[in-house]
Amino acid sequence: MNKSSYPVAGQSLDITPAIDYRSDTVTKPSTAMRQFMSQAAVGDDVYGEDPSINALQLQVAKLLDKEASLFVPSGTMSNLLALMAHCQRGEEVIVGDHYHIFSHEAGGASVLGSIVMQSLSTSAKGYITAEQVAAAIRPDDAHFAKSKLICLENTVSGFVQPQAELEAIAVLAKERHLKVHMDGARLMHAAIKTNSSPADLCKHLDSVSLCLSKGLGAPAGSVLSGSKSFIARASRLRKMLGGGMRQAGIIAAAGIYALDNNLQRLQDDHQLAYYFATQLNKIAPLSVDLASVETNMLFVDFPLAPGKTDQQSLAKFLISSGICIGDTVPCRIVVHLDISRSDVDKTLAAISEYYSAG
Repeated sequence: MNKSSYPVAGQSLDITPAIDYRSDTVTKPSTAMRQFMSQAAVGDDVYGEDPSINALQLQVAKLLDKEASLFVPSGTMSNLLALMAHCQRGEEVIVGDHYHIFSHEAGGASVLGSIVMQSLSTSAKGYITAEQVAAAIRPDDAHFAKSKLICLENTVSGFVQPQAELEAIAVLAKERHLKVHMDGARLMHAAIKTNSSPADLCKHLDSVSLCLSKGLGAPAGSVLSGSKSFIARASRLRKMLGGGMRQAGIIAAAGIYALDNNLQRLQDDHQLAYYFATQLNKIAPLSVDLASVETNMLFVDFPLAPGKTDQQSLAKFLISSGICIGDTVPCRIVVHLDISRSDVDKTLAAISEYYSAG
């Protein structure tokens, strides 16, 4: 399944879309968030003196019930720091083949950390099993890279991962002396969907990366959490990789605002995504499995309307109305805080027009 909704490098849109479903990373900071950022207390974070960053790190550590946290520019850097802090050169990470760490981070762990990646086939809902992991752990043999870390993700393509399976993997990891890292880019969606505390979802994990710019509405930034010794190693690596920022409390303040104001409203995105799916099912020839719409994402096959050519795809038709979707098969639709019910209704009307006009 082609899950990518990212534009090709160098690709640009002819117009700025007013309604953008490509990702929940396209959100703009709200007026209230911008005001909060403008008032942030700042200092030199490389010296550990930025009060806003320190406050955010403490807030996330408490939220996830971890000893310490580290603010970084991006989720990709957060995951890379985790892998490099857990693994030495030549050691191996076991990871799902559709997880962001393996498929969408440019092979950074291998290129920059000399870390071996062993990928496992994920299920239709994006998870791997303890049984798969057990079979993948290498024996202690000089012919093999040493298995050191298991990487998980939650959510995956909008699917909340089964907590019992995640905990079984964590128990196995402890028995086999491996560590477990989670890419929790959309962890808060899982927490809201299951009415669980984020700490409960992460209690068996050694490290967690939480992205602030996916769904939560911050313009940038992720927070890596774990033990104090782990975060100390990650902090040194952050400096090495160029992630040591100075008066970055302005950005961290956006994360604080997002965590204080934008968590519970994720449920609105889940409900709106489900509504979108139900209404798409009323438009021939479209069909969406409603059971597959758990959080803020849906995947839809948009065939060409009768009489249309490849240059007349639905994505190209919609962009003229300021509506942007990915031109992939299936198409990933992501609902976020900048998408309203009226936006969805406008989009549905345009999609209906596309197919009826054919």
